[in-house]
Amino acid sequence: MEVKDLHHAYGQRKVLRGIHLDLGPGAVVGIVGENGAGKSTLLKILSGELRPDRGTVRHQGRFGYCPQDVVLNDALTVHQHLKFFQAAFGLPDLHHAEAIMETLGFAEYADERSGDLSGGTRQKLNLTLALMHDPQVLLLDEPYQGFDWDTYQQFWGLASRLRSAGRSVLVVSHLAYDIERLDELWHLDNGALTRGTAVAA
Repeated sequence: MEVKDLHHAYGQRKVLRGIHLDLGPGAVVGIVGENGAGKSTLLKILSGELRPDRGTVRHQGRFGYCPQDVVLNDALTVHQHLKFFQAAFGLPDLHHAEAIMETLGFAEYADERSGDLSGGTRQKLNLTLALMHDPQVLLLDEPYQGFDWDTYQQFWGLASRLRSAGRSVLVVSHLAYDIERLDELWHLDNGALTRGTAVAA
């Protein structure tokens, strides 16, 4: 993903002030920022939900997005969600999605309605839907919200495997968790990105 000179304002309030970011293959990168720093606006632009006032975002290959607010229908089962997204992505089967479910430890919930799932399990489904078409670039907004410790560890194991497979992963959060697992860390403050310190283990 290549981001060049992003600017955005709401009226007279400048939210993004010339954002530049290159997300290369096989990299796990974090962006952290306080509430009001511009994270939501940046995420909307990176995911294509919002057009910037100026600047460009380019994605190479398939793109996946896992929003903080899960995009689930409470009346549908986990499996029905997978079938719906299978059709949307034009996938021949659900093998990759089922493997992700096994990794995240919720395969046994396939026939449960999403409205009956715990918050953590709903987030696991949210993440699975973003990953099931094997995207080259994955954008994650607070991806581990509601995870217990075991699932949190499984998440970072999954991120490490994505890196090894040459995938690009961008994790956006209001706090810098486990920065030693990141290849790069950026701070978003007052609409600008500054480089932090992070070295992947």
